[in-house]
Amino acid sequence: MAINLQKGQRISLEKSNGSKLDSVCVGINWGAIEKKGMFGFGKTKEAVDLDGSCALYNEQKQLTEVVYFGNLGSKDGAVRHSGDDLTGDMGGDDGLDNEVITLDFSRLNPAVNYVAFVLNSFRGHDFGAIPFASIRIYEGTPKRVTEVFAKYDVANGPGFAGHVSMVMGVFYKKNGEWKFNAIGEPTKDKKLEETVKTVTMSYL
Repeated sequence: MAINLQKGQRISLEKSNGSKLDSVCVGINWGAIEKKGMFGFGKTKEAVDLDGSCALYNEQKQLTEVVYFGNLGSKDGAVRHSGDDLTGDMGGDDGLDNEVITLDFSRLNPAVNYVAFVLNSFRGHDFGAIPFASIRIYEGTPKRVTEVFAKYDVANGPGFAGHVSMVMGVFYKKNGEWKFNAIGEPTKDKKLEETVKTVTMSYL
């Protein structure tokens, strides 16, 4: 599945050997913002709190559940959140994702037809100011990356600066098969609830 997705591209979740992808991980990595110290002397690090979240919808595009830092798992056990990271990498990029959401398609409630992933900057830090902020959607586990099939450079990508919310992408079921729509669009929203409403209105 060596696919480097472009924004707006749709793919079938079929691996190169013809088998279906059973589960995916959405990993988010970011750093702390460097600021000048008092009176311009020295430098300090300001912690950044990015939040990855997942919204589940039925066939009628009605919201059924949201997995986020306050609800770390879906009722069916198919979606699991690694937990809220409140700071990011304070000492520079360690190469590891700060938050990971795992989606197991085999455990999803059959009534779920859409699974949307969104990102919010909890304290309102501008995406364009957050060092090495990035998202990767991959096959593997929270501790092992087998193959990345979508990656977004939030820190440097065009259009993300000036925003604190974005829609990563939506997994959707068509004729009984799961596919993926790589959205990668910033939104004007400030809070998770607003971003979920934007997904409901515009991206399903």
